[in-house]
Amino acid sequence: MTKYYSLAVATSYWKPGDNYTEKIIHALEGKVENGDFVVVSEKALSTALGCMLDESTIKPNMSARFIAVFWMRFVWGYPFGIMCGFGQRLLQRLRMYPEESGSRHKQVAIERAGVLQALTFGSEGGIDGSNLPYSYVSLPLRDPRKLATNLQQKVLQKLKRNVCVIIADTDKTYRFRNFYFTPRPNPLKGIQSFGAVVAYIVGRGLKLKKSSTPLAVAGCSLGAGEALSITNIADRARGPGSGATVWDMAARFQVDINCVTYEMLSKIKHKPIVIVRNNIPRNH
Repeated sequence: MTKYYSLAVATSYWKPGDNYTEKIIHALEGKVENGDFVVVSEKALSTALGCMLDESTIKPNMSARFIAVFWMRFVWGYPFGIMCGFGQRLLQRLRMYPEESGSRHKQVAIERAGVLQALTFGSEGGIDGSNLPYSYVSLPLRDPRKLATNLQQKVLQKLKRNVCVIIADTDKTYRFRNFYFTPRPNPLKGIQSFGAVVAYIVGRGLKLKKSSTPLAVAGCSLGAGEALSITNIADRARGPGSGATVWDMAARFQVDINCVTYEMLSKIKHKPIVIVRNNIPRNH
């Protein structure tokens, strides 16, 4: 069995317009070796690229309000949440799902990802508000493969290290034997994306093994199974940042969910990059 060593690399909080390439090169200098896997957070890249949306500007329709007020509170707050093994704190939060901000979020999910994604709990279609300020949400990258290739080439050019770059999302991929599936759209080849809310409930309800989802690989050839193993190791090393959900983030700063600021987020240690190395002794 392959052993892996991981190192989560802390950086400053990436804001829209930041030169993420320079930040990554600087963070990796002196730490990365030939053959390493460099796993980069999709959300951090989306934020730096300004691939975001301010939900306070959105006007929800009746469908979005129905999902927020009824579906999230009474379906996810009770049968679906219990079936998926949610803890009592999360169930209580779902039962008090916010009408206004929640409806705006579900409207964005409907427009950007479709109704089935909007019915999902969490990062609907890759749209996520955790670790972001105010009413902003990050949107999925349009071309993660191109970004991964550019980053891999920059590391080779600047640091003279031939690495494998993986861009990953914290949304989960579930494993059933050699079959991998996720509610997240556009995962790495070899991972099936279908069903949205159905895939989420099946994966969680059956307590299948889960990993964060690789979206693109550049610099090496990886099968879906190995890529999932690496992104799962990276996810554990990285941690949740300011919080796994918008509620956790707001609770950490003791403010309402739409009142987290860039200044608050900048005080937290962020780890958007993880180096994963194989065949290294555990006590290395």
